[in-house]
Amino acid sequence: MTAGEDTWLDAVCWNGDGLLPAIAQDWRSGQVLMVAWMNTESLRLTIETGYAVYWSRSRQTLWRKGETSGHQQRVQQVYLDCDGDTLLLDVEQQGGIACHTGRRSCFFRRLENGEWREVEAVVKSPDLIYGGSDKSVDRLQGAGGADKHE
Repeated sequence: MTAGEDTWLDAVCWNGDGLLPAIAQDWRSGQVLMVAWMNTESLRLTIETGYAVYWSRSRQTLWRKGETSGHQQRVQQVYLDCDGDTLLLDVEQQGGIACHTGRRSCFFRRLENGEWREVEAVVKSPDLIYGGSDKSVDRLQGAGGADKHE
C-alpha cells in the first residue's frame, strides 16, 4: 500500500473531533473483528506502514494495533463508505486474536431472547497475552472504558 499524494484524504468526512470509525474485518472470511477510531495521522500511518494504526480516544494518542499483544493487523485493502464517514479495513489478523478479551472478534455477544449470550470462546487468556492480572485489562480500558482493544 502506498499513500502517494494526500489528495485522497479530501474525500474523507471527519467528525467534529477529527475522527472517523474504522471497521476491521478478516480479509479472507469477511468476519468483522473490531471497530476503532482513526484520525488523519493514524490513517496516513496505516497506509504508509501497511499495519493498522488507530487513535485511542481514552489516551488521546496513536495506538498501533498489536503493539502490546503482538496481534497486529496487516492491512490488505481500505474502503471508504458512500458517505465518506466510515472506513472498512480488510486485514490479516496476526495471532488470530483481535479483541482484548482474548477472542478472535470483539463481536462475541449475540442477543437471544432479550439476553446477551457469549457465542465465541476465548482463544487465549488476556493474562497470558498482556501479562499480570485483571489489571492488565483495566490498564487497556483507560479512562472512561473506551478503546478496549489495545
